[in-house]
Amino acid sequence: MAEFTCGTCDRPFTLSDKVVARFPGWTPRQCRACRDSAAGTPAKAAGTPGRAVGTPAKAAGAAAGSRRRRGTPAAVEENLTVAEVLEKYTEGPDDGVFTDGSAQPNPGPGGWGAVYVVRGEIVDQARGSDPATTNNRMELTALIEGFDLVPTGTPATVYTDSNLCVRTINEWAPQWARRGWTRKGGEIANLDLVKALYAKARARPELRLEWTAAHAGTRWNEYADALSTAYRRATV
Repeated sequence: MAEFTCGTCDRPFTLSDKVVARFPGWTPRQCRACRDSAAGTPAKAAGTPGRAVGTPAKAAGAAAGSRRRRGTPAAVEENLTVAEVLEKYTEGPDDGVFTDGSAQPNPGPGGWGAVYVVRGEIVDQARGSDPATTNNRMELTALIEGFDLVPTGTPATVYTDSNLCVRTINEWAPQWARRGWTRKGGEIANLDLVKALYAKARARPELRLEWTAAHAGTRWNEYADALSTAYRRATV
């Protein structure tokens, strides 16, 4: 199967090699769900995303099911300060590294944030920005920096709301590395950051990378989001 990334929703999708071979030089820009949505036709149910390393298949399926369904309101980024996040949100895991990245517009100015929490207390955090970037580059950068927040040898879960990043590192990067960092579907997007993050993941087996839903009221995911958008505000 050939692997692609949807230009509309940023999610990975696949097409059979037989289909791709019928159109030499063609690179599909949209997954079927986005294409059908634009055409006004009902989309077929999306397949369950691949399981993250160390995550039970049942949990991965539950995570996929928690994504927004067609026809329901989109999750809204509130552009809160970190203090406002802590006042508003209380739910979700209290241990681990939480990361987020954003660009507005995409591509455009962007930022990233990462926070390391143990038993609900902030141990360390980091943030940064780039005047010309993309959402995916900021998500990858947040993970790279987030891995470094945890002392070497300390087990922890690293959370991101980018399923693309999780699948890239846990599923596809090992195959691409074995093939000399090439893929059947064409160029590997953001290869410099993918290589850097994959190297960290291999060097830090005590850290587990997992997906979490965006803007679902999870306190520390919202906090990481606030760090990633801090470049837009006068107050972090």
